[in-house]
Amino acid sequence: MMKKWFALLLLCCLTATAQDSPLKITEAHKQRAAKIVAKMTIDEKIDFIGGYNDFSIRGIERLGIPEVKMADGPQGVRNNTTSTQFACGVAAASTWNRSLVKDFGAGIGRDCKARGIAIILGPGVNIYRSPLCGRNFEYYGEDPYLASETAKQYVLGVQSQGVAATIKHFATNNQEFDRHHVSSDVDERTLHEIYFPTFRKAVQEAGVAAVMGSYNPVNGVHAAENRYLNIEVLRNLWGFEGMLMSDWNASYSGFGNATGGLDLEMPSGKYMNRTNLKPLLANGVITEADIDLKCQHIIQTCIAMGFYDNPMTDADIALNNPTSARTALNMAREGVVLLKNEKIGKKATLPITKGNILVVGPFADSIPMGGGSGEVHPYYTVTTFKGLRDVYGTKHVKSFSDKDLFENIPITFTAEYFAGTALQGQAVATRTVTKVDWNGKPCELLPDKNFSVRYTGELKADRSGVAQLACGGDDGYRMYVDGKLLVDNWSDHSYEVHTMDIDVEAGQSYHIVFEYYQGRGGAKAQMTAGFHDDSKFDKLMAWADHIVFCGGFDFIIESEGRDRPFALPQTQTDFFNRLAKSGKDMTMVIHSGGGVDFSSWSNNADAILMAWYPGQCGGQAIAEILTGKVVPSGKLPISIERNIEDNPTYNSYKPDNSAVHKRVHYSEGIFTGYRGYDRAGVEPLYPFGFGLSYSTFDYTDLEAIVVGDNRVKVSFTITNTGKYDAAEVAQIYVHDVEASVPRPLKELKAYEKITLKKGESRRVQVELDKEAFAFWDVNTDSFVVEPGEFELLVGGNSASLPLSTTVAL
Repeated sequence: MMKKWFALLLLCCLTATAQDSPLKITEAHKQRAAKIVAKMTIDEKIDFIGGYNDFSIRGIERLGIPEVKMADGPQGVRNNTTSTQFACGVAAASTWNRSLVKDFGAGIGRDCKARGIAIILGPGVNIYRSPLCGRNFEYYGEDPYLASETAKQYVLGVQSQGVAATIKHFATNNQEFDRHHVSSDVDERTLHEIYFPTFRKAVQEAGVAAVMGSYNPVNGVHAAENRYLNIEVLRNLWGFEGMLMSDWNASYSGFGNATGGLDLEMPSGKYMNRTNLKPLLANGVITEADIDLKCQHIIQTCIAMGFYDNPMTDADIALNNPTSARTALNMAREGVVLLKNEKIGKKATLPITKGNILVVGPFADSIPMGGGSGEVHPYYTVTTFKGLRDVYGTKHVKSFSDKDLFENIPITFTAEYFAGTALQGQAVATRTVTKVDWNGKPCELLPDKNFSVRYTGELKADRSGVAQLACGGDDGYRMYVDGKLLVDNWSDHSYEVHTMDIDVEAGQSYHIVFEYYQGRGGAKAQMTAGFHDDSKFDKLMAWADHIVFCGGFDFIIESEGRDRPFALPQTQTDFFNRLAKSGKDMTMVIHSGGGVDFSSWSNNADAILMAWYPGQCGGQAIAEILTGKVVPSGKLPISIERNIEDNPTYNSYKPDNSAVHKRVHYSEGIFTGYRGYDRAGVEPLYPFGFGLSYSTFDYTDLEAIVVGDNRVKVSFTITNTGKYDAAEVAQIYVHDVEASVPRPLKELKAYEKITLKKGESRRVQVELDKEAFAFWDVNTDSFVVEPGEFELLVGGNSASLPLSTTVAL
């Protein structure tokens, strides 16, 4: 009996180990897949390599192949469901916590398993090149090492639950503007050192089951058709044996898809179908073996994942999962980054331990998220206002919005709706409206894209005073008052708002014309007029001791399919600066997927939290940090520039629209992010790896020993010298002292997050392997380490590295 129990225990242990290990497609998996492919008809094969029902791999009942369902990620399960809303990707990277990110992946895997989702379309891992990319919030920051480590743990976590992860978007999908057409032109070394490592580590170290191509061309060839990406690099160089799918409608020809290495066209066989492929087969342009290989890749992946042998739904897993919810909360706690914490008198602004707190701003009582496939709809959210009332007490926490202090001046508009963006021709409809505030399209008779609207009305106030006019749009908008053009923002862009004050006389009419057009991406417009209620404002200011302003962006401004502005909406900065005149303690909580322009408001902020899009429990985490229940430990996975012009990609981000083919030349090469700032000698406002704590840390006693084969053991001591138990992220950078090619001043090559009690010291040990010292050699098509000296730098962020030593390799 003892032997039987021991054998059972051993089997359980082996099973758990296998689940936590990288996916391995074995020879047995391949042989079984080959036998299935041999039984398929040519029509079945062609149908099989096109998506089914938008988010599935087609089943073939006669062969025992079930339908395999997918869902959008990567912040949670999106498609037609309510699910755990985890913090966004850039927040996950901000935790610098490998085990927590693995829990994050496992939570998504669990939520998939509960819903019968076999493949999650995440993680998104494209490098943060510029703050303007509308999809940065999904990704893991600017550094390939940090992004790689984060992606690896996410993939291991997801696949530990028997769910396939899909790493995307391969490759160089670093902007959303006109993403189907703009070619990312990148040299070979930059690809291998900056934009490929995250994919490579997911393939080679995490065993990711699926890779998704990007929308954009890479060096002139669309990703789905790019043999260099898909065959030379992904298959031949890295040894990937899983399945390669297109992004949704990111394939462009039957011949290109069939010959460029793509296995699965999603969401359907728009190009890889019988009509297009059978003539290619008949003429010998492609062979049936080419189609077989695609089916082989898909089927052997599904077999290795267990999709054909085990249920893809686990009804025993709770849909509203408490384990996933705990992980979501912990991610928000560790992902928030404290950027500023000024001392007022003898005490820092944060944590708040006494006094009344006024929570304001557009996201005081809501939790924003980025838009597109990264959207997740949770069962519940905890907002910052609710979180503070729960943590700090209802008596001392109040909230209001700018709208609460705003007395609208009613305007009746004549609205004219036009097909096309030029406000020309016969209007498709003319209506009387009393409100301009919509998202989508304002009239059902308009086309979904490329339309315009003109609103004409009279503003007449019943009292004299200073009225505020505000208007905004995604895309172009402009406003005239009595024939004078006061706002002119007539171009394609994400949602932006302009405000202005005008003197009005009681009873006098002011002719208002507000015009809008929809060009690219979403459609939204708003126009308001009114007076501020200063008496109510003054009462709230008298009550408050601390003001917490929750601002930033949301899915309206920051989303898949469009890029976003650098500056926060003007209405927010104007309101924040007005509140600051009260002399109260001012804390700004920023919701964003990346850096923003601090120049117009940060001098009025005593404390600043970068909260990203923190997920369903974000408000609780923010409240706990504001009040000291949790000590902040997040660190930036990006650099935040003082001015957008400082960014290394500023002159090479937008395409040359005058060219026949739109292209972006990555002229900064490997010098993106902090590598570029170091090279240019420009100090960012907040450096990569930066994040304040309520405690302080000392670094001492650095040692480095070469242990052979270009490996170096590094050790040092960290001491918590502050008054709080706290976590610190120790960062290790490498500098090649003398090289035959241009190299960065330093590059992150290791990190460890450790928690120390106040006064505690701990010895940290890491090992740097060959890759930490190597660069991509275009002559040998491989990573090489040149003999010589390498400087090791250790500290708490890329601009504060108090320890250094040199080793010879």
